[in-house]
Parts: sequence; structure tokens; C-alpha cells
Amino acid sequence: MKAYYRWISWSTQPDEQQINAVGRDFTAERESANALAAAEEALRQSQKLEAIGQLTGGVAHDFNNLLTVIKSSTDLLKRPDLSSERRARYVSAIADTVERAAKVTSQLLAFARRQTLQPTVFAPAENLRALASMIKTLVGAEVELVMDIPEHSHFVIADPSQFDMAIVNMAVNARDAMVGQGRLIIRVDPARYEAKAGEQPMIAGDQVVISMTDTGSGIAPVHLGRIFEPFFTTKGVGQGTGLGLSQAFGFAKQSGGEITVDSEVDQGTTFTLYLPQASEPREPRNVEATHELVHGHGTGVLIVEDNPQVDAFAMHSLTDLGYRPVLAINGQEALAELARDASRFKVVFSDVVMPGMTGIELAHEIRRRYAGLPVVLTSGYSHVLAEKGTDGFELLHKPYSVEQLSRLLCGTVCTHRLRVT
Repeated sequence: MKAYYRWISWSTQPDEQQINAVGRDFTAERESANALAAAEEALRQSQKLEAIGQLTGGVAHDFNNLLTVIKSSTDLLKRPDLSSERRARYVSAIADTVERAAKVTSQLLAFARRQTLQPTVFAPAENLRALASMIKTLVGAEVELVMDIPEHSHFVIADPSQFDMAIVNMAVNARDAMVGQGRLIIRVDPARYEAKAGEQPMIAGDQVVISMTDTGSGIAPVHLGRIFEPFFTTKGVGQGTGLGLSQAFGFAKQSGGEITVDSEVDQGTTFTLYLPQASEPREPRNVEATHELVHGHGTGVLIVEDNPQVDAFAMHSLTDLGYRPVLAINGQEALAELARDASRFKVVFSDVVMPGMTGIELAHEIRRRYAGLPVVLTSGYSHVLAEKGTDGFELLHKPYSVEQLSRLLCGTVCTHRLRVT
């Protein structure tokens, strides 16, 4: 016979001679609550899958478009009767497309808070003043730009280049909402982050607040909860990727700050960016800029890279540019090369993500054993870099050009010489 269980809630009340007990069967209530919890969990999983599907679809759509340009250009470059003018045009198209692809991955990493930031102390007001002409050009002549920026600078600690990108992305969003006409107000003030009623404060301490208010179409309440999602956009096809605000969101979160949005349909929108306030920085040390040629002039470079395609590119490119590269495919092999004769090398160029010893660990070991040997790191993405930074080592983001690589290696070697002398 199958056992059948019931859930009973008992309440008792003793008196002088007996204990009175009353039982209430709440089996149906419990089953209903369990069913509701299961339905809510299924909904959460469904929403996660929908978000992943939207993200995957957006990435696939954008990259398939970019790959189409690259593949078409490479196919055309194979034609034997191609003129030099057209050849240059197709090569330029490939280069531009690679830059756009790198921007997409950078914005996705920013949203996911996995981008390698290079925080420093700077004044947002100064950056905004420098960006004013660009923002005015972006929003157009029929949009009135009002910069309400105090004379006294308030400082934050964040990545200034990512800050600039977030501001530009927010300005582009405001421009599109105003359809070329309206008023855009940018303000900077010190304040504390105040959570809305019923919300838990997400950040604490003094903040520098940068707000951007437009007089555009506003955002419908049904869309407010999704406005920072990557690839989510209410614009028409071809009018935006849906990545701009997600980059601003990821930058704020990874910088220890917050970004909020207040909007009313047909009245306008205000985005408010909160960044942790910092003390005024010390005067920077003046270092004479170096303007040496890209040519390596026989500089010895130890390349540490486990990807065969990337290491072949780096070896051939640097050899063509006059460097003397030596390849090691992992950290242990690199240390063995240095142990044989470290004087051959003026700089070490290492990938971060490798099996066994990571590039960060290798860089620290080189710093310990060979204090005078500079290390340059490279990575397309690393959770270690995203969480802990570069520990003071130079970093070159993938994808990189051979010109970027050569100039950074040359600059690192020259800077090290200046420090030594």
C-alpha cells in the first residue's frame, strides 16, 4: 500500500489539567507554494536562456556581417588583374573591419565587467571639456549643448579612456532619442549615491556624479529594466548595435560605481553616472618623450606565446622590422631561455593566458630574478587581469597591429633606459 503524507500545522494551548491541540492541514498550500517556486525558477531559467540567446544572436549577427566584409575583401585581393588603387581599398576595408570587431568585443567585455581597465586618478570635468567639441559634432548643430561643469575639479579613480567612451556612447544615445533636435545638458557634481525607495544601496562613500539629460522621446517603462542589456535596442534596423549603454553600465560597475536612468515618455531621459571620488593626484613626473623609429635596430625580444598562429605572426613581423625575436611556448621554457643568457634580451613580450604558469606569474618571476628586464603583457581577455589588473606591467590588447607592438616594445625599452640612467 502506497504511503500518503499530509502536512499538518499544530498549535497547542496547555491549561491546568490538559493540553489542547489543534491541527490544520496545509498540504494544499504547501503544494501550491512549491508549484509557484518551481514555476518562478523555470521562468528565471527561461529568462536566462532568452538573454543568452539574444546575446549569442547579437554577437553572431554582428560578427557575420564583419566576416562578410573581410572574406569578400580577401577574395577580391586574390584577383590577378586588381589595380593598386582597388587593392589599397580592400586592405583598408579589412583593417577598418578588424577595428570594428575589436570594438564589439571590448564593449561586451565592458558589460560583463571582464575588461582589463587601467585606472588612474583624473578629473572628469577636464575630460568632458576636452570632449565638448566632439560631443557637439556628434549631436548636431540643432541640438543645444549645455555643459554645467564647475571650475573646481573633483577627481575619480577609473580608466579615463573607458570613461570617455561611456560619455560618447551616452551622448549618441541622447542624440538618437532627440532625432537631431533638442537640448542636452551635462553636469558634474560631487555627491553621495542615494538608492531609490525600497532599493538596497549598491555603492557607498563619496562619489563624483556625471549626469546627462536630454529632451528626447524618453523610454517606455516596459523597456527601462532592459535598457543596459547588450544588443537590446528600441531603434530601427541599422540604427544601432545596442552595445553603447551596456558599455557604460559595465564600466560603471567595474569601476566601483553605478549608473542609473530616469525617464518619462515624450519628456526626456537622464542618465546618471556615479564614480568613486579620489584625492587630488600628485604632480606627474616629467619624462622626456621618445620618438624613435618603429625599426627594432637588432633589439632582442623574448616572445612567450602558446598559440602557433599568433607566435608565427609575432616572430615574422618583428624579424621583418629589425628585431631579434626568440620564441618560448610557455612560462617554464621562457625562464629556461633567460637562464641560458638573459643578456640577449632587452624586453619580454608574453601572453597572459597560457597553460601552467600565466603571463602575470611569469612577469613577477622575471621581476624577481631579473629586475632590470622589462615585461610587456598581451591578452584578448583574462579574468585575472579583469579582477586584479596588470600589477604595473605594460599591456597590449589583442587584436594588435605590428606597428602597435613595435612601438610599445621600443617605448618600453627606451623608458627603461631612461630610468636606469
